[in-house]
Amino acid sequence: MLDFDNRFVRDLPGDPEPRNEPRQVFGACWSPVDPTPVTAPQLLAHSREVASALDLDEQAMAAPALLAALAGNGLLPGMVSYASCYGGHQFGQWAGQLGDGRAILLGEVINRAGQRFELQLKGAGPTPYSRRADGRAVLRSSIREFLCSEAMHHLGVPTTRALSLVTTGESVVRDMFYDGHPVAEPGAIVCRVAPSFTRFGHFELPAARGERALLQRLVEFTIARDFPELAIDPAHGLAAWFSEICERTAHLMVHWMRVGFVHGVMNTDNMSILGLTIDYGPYGWVDNFDPGWTPNTTDASSRRYCFARQPAIARWNLERLANALAMLTPKPDALREALERYDEVYATGFCTAFAAKLGFRHWLHDDVDLLEDLFELMHRAEIDMTEFFRSLARLDIEQPNIDVLRESFYREDLCQRFAGDLTRWLARYAARLRQDGEPAERRLARMNAANPRYVLRNYLAQQAIDRAEQGDAQMIHDLLEVLRRPSDEQPGWEAFSAKRPDWARHRAGCSMLSCSS
Repeated sequence: MLDFDNRFVRDLPGDPEPRNEPRQVFGACWSPVDPTPVTAPQLLAHSREVASALDLDEQAMAAPALLAALAGNGLLPGMVSYASCYGGHQFGQWAGQLGDGRAILLGEVINRAGQRFELQLKGAGPTPYSRRADGRAVLRSSIREFLCSEAMHHLGVPTTRALSLVTTGESVVRDMFYDGHPVAEPGAIVCRVAPSFTRFGHFELPAARGERALLQRLVEFTIARDFPELAIDPAHGLAAWFSEICERTAHLMVHWMRVGFVHGVMNTDNMSILGLTIDYGPYGWVDNFDPGWTPNTTDASSRRYCFARQPAIARWNLERLANALAMLTPKPDALREALERYDEVYATGFCTAFAAKLGFRHWLHDDVDLLEDLFELMHRAEIDMTEFFRSLARLDIEQPNIDVLRESFYREDLCQRFAGDLTRWLARYAARLRQDGEPAERRLARMNAANPRYVLRNYLAQQAIDRAEQGDAQMIHDLLEVLRRPSDEQPGWEAFSAKRPDWARHRAGCSMLSCSS
């Protein structure tokens, strides 16, 4: 059914200790571990696009043997189950060994096109890296991860994918806000798919422990398997590879900022060396535009990982990776120079992305003032980011009028208060568009392609969770279908494009979330 070529476990040293209990693992990149079986697995949803990439048709997805594998109840021929070992900086502090505490890999699939994909079960039981946890995941977090992985892909954002969402028939006890009120919740497992799940923290841990030979071996393996197109020469290999990681990370940050996505937990163990969005926990989309907004309750006081700080945090994380890799080179300055590439790529990419969102043919130097004034106005007036940019495309630049943007405001009193400011900004903006001299139809097409109508707003995900916990999974399927075409109008599905309703402003799961899953 699937063709496996498990290079990670074949080419990198594994943990010789078979005990599946929390412990420090030294001198190894992975530990063998079997998923813990569940009592009554059911396939709640799957991504047909991811299945197709793995050469799985609908008949294959319905096979009992595949369901067993996706639930952790058995392995298919060729599968090898293991958890990988890594460390990381969490909220700015070195946390030591972390590892796959809730994730178990099933190996690497090679599809008919020769593409490589790692399969990983999230919520399939404890591993040696579980740190006193049960290794399970609840339905609410699994729904959020499953839907968001696919939504981000269709938005054009680099991301890990999700093949399947399986309910386990078992309960998982979680204290959602860590406030002493644990409850039993339905359990679930997501099968995540990516060319590689390797993180910055995979390299940080052996560097911190002084395991130079292991670090060198991991770097050489990663370049050979995951970056074969670089064709790096040995003399400049490390710096060239790190520069590529910097560029991919910069592109990722541009994508997050252009769609208003906030990851919530940008620890170095949640940063992909491929520049993919990885580990969907307490994420969220910006509703009323607020540069300081974070969806993570754990980060509520410091807002380290808030929307506006994400590009700077990504650079900080890259600096931590550079520090780890410096052990391998007599010329660490080359790594520092590669960090400048991050700054260049991000700055260029951001300007290009927001030129498209604003409908400009090209980004001009003075456009930065126009955009910064807009951001300040959107923040003060509590304007919805997604709705505003989508509606802006309908503006008549010969007679700019605020009426086309009224639905972007969350509060009528703020609409009245800032109407004059917005009208004056629109006059400047319309003059800038007239300067381009481009046909309206071409500008409209560019803006609609750059400004999605549909994103996975937190309140939509929470509604799907509420219904699924009552046994109705239809909204999961409806959202999955609508989010496949985020830029299309899709008549009949207007409710899925509505800005956040008042009842969701402060509701748990709709405004802020914890890391609990």
